[in-house]
Amino acid sequence: MTTEDLFSHSAKTSTETPKAKPAAPKLDATEKPALSNVPEMSVSELANSLKRTLEQTYSHIRIRGELSGLKVAASGHLYGDIKDENSNINIICWRGTLSKLNIKPEDGMDVIVTGKVSSYPKSSRYQVIINSMELAGEGALLKMLEERRKKLAAEGLFDDTRKKQLPFLPETIGVITSPTGAVIRDIMHRLKDRFPRHVLLWPVKVQGDGAADQVVQAINGFNNLDGSTLKKPDILIVARGGGSLEDLMAFNEESLVRAVAASNIPIISAVGHETDTTLIDYASDLRAPTPTGAAEMGVPMRVQLMAQLSDNQERLISASSRLLDHKRTVLDAWSAKLGNPAQLLENRMQAIDHLGDKLNNALRQNVSVKENQCNKVTGRLRSPKDLIQSAQQALEYQTERLIKTTPRIIQDKRTSLTSLTRILESLSFKRVLERGFAAVKNSSGNIISSGKTVQNEDSLSILFANDEKLRVKAEK
Repeated sequence: MTTEDLFSHSAKTSTETPKAKPAAPKLDATEKPALSNVPEMSVSELANSLKRTLEQTYSHIRIRGELSGLKVAASGHLYGDIKDENSNINIICWRGTLSKLNIKPEDGMDVIVTGKVSSYPKSSRYQVIINSMELAGEGALLKMLEERRKKLAAEGLFDDTRKKQLPFLPETIGVITSPTGAVIRDIMHRLKDRFPRHVLLWPVKVQGDGAADQVVQAINGFNNLDGSTLKKPDILIVARGGGSLEDLMAFNEESLVRAVAASNIPIISAVGHETDTTLIDYASDLRAPTPTGAAEMGVPMRVQLMAQLSDNQERLISASSRLLDHKRTVLDAWSAKLGNPAQLLENRMQAIDHLGDKLNNALRQNVSVKENQCNKVTGRLRSPKDLIQSAQQALEYQTERLIKTTPRIIQDKRTSLTSLTRILESLSFKRVLERGFAAVKNSSGNIISSGKTVQNEDSLSILFANDEKLRVKAEK
């Protein structure tokens, strides 16, 4: 809307009938024109007047258009445009209002905004200050959800490889839903009928402002129960009853979808009726058609398990009985082949007696042979007294010899040590320097053993025998 439009609108809405202007008098060339009776205004006065006119005339409006150029400033306020095929208007949504909107504004959304028209005097711009915002029809909402679904799917958040296997019989089940209403009662009743389990309820809002954030906090809270006094659930059920597309919008929020995909605990989504589908259904590990269905998927039927266990027990007993009968038949067949055990034992006992006689004879012969061998060896053995006397004489001889040779050996070793000490001292670093040699070191204090490691202009130190140092520059 231009400034001209504002003035024309103001003129059209005025109830005052304009007076006919008198014809301008003809002035003589010598006469001066009369001063104008239009009051003079400053720029600020005109700008503020226009602002008041806009806000009074358009204090409550509803406009439909497409959002574009949205940007949230550091202050938290939202700035952008709303446009159609021919026009574009600036919009502002203050931080306090932005947090209360039913939808999250995004570029390209077809929306209906409610608010008022105002202006920004410093730049002569007018703008719509938003009080509320809604999607322009269910078709626009479905389009937005489809675009969001494609975006998250492209990131891999819905891949089957991310899905986690549910435990066969969870000990603890975490339920995220409203603490009142039929949903939690249906889940608890169904669990009690099938297989009673320990249930932890995290109460949340399931519709309206802040609902998605509360569900995200609940999922993260359950995942962070490690080390807590509460047992960490084995599975989670996120549930709410049926409703319109707008009622279920919290479960289409991107932040909630990402929290479901990132959960370390398997999640069953049970939002709405069987015909309802939300984005968390794609990210969850299992989708249930209803909250009651989620309870059925979470635990097996105890009666069926008991019946199956009883059937397995009967089958095991029957199989064991058949196996025993078979083994008994095999044993009887082998028994028939073996014959009379008493007769078999008599034959074996006779053979054992015969072998016993042969063993006794062999032992007596062996003892006789060994006895003869011992007698022969005994005749050749010297008496212990003679052996001790001979060893004592040898010890005395070696002792006397050691006493005589030990001083000479010690003197020889001392002389050799003195000689080696002199040689070692003559080869020491200090003695080498005293013979006219010098040590050359680089700037790091390391001894230089080859001129190849020295560069031109390197700083060198020459060390002499009297600890004198001479600093020089290398020249090549």
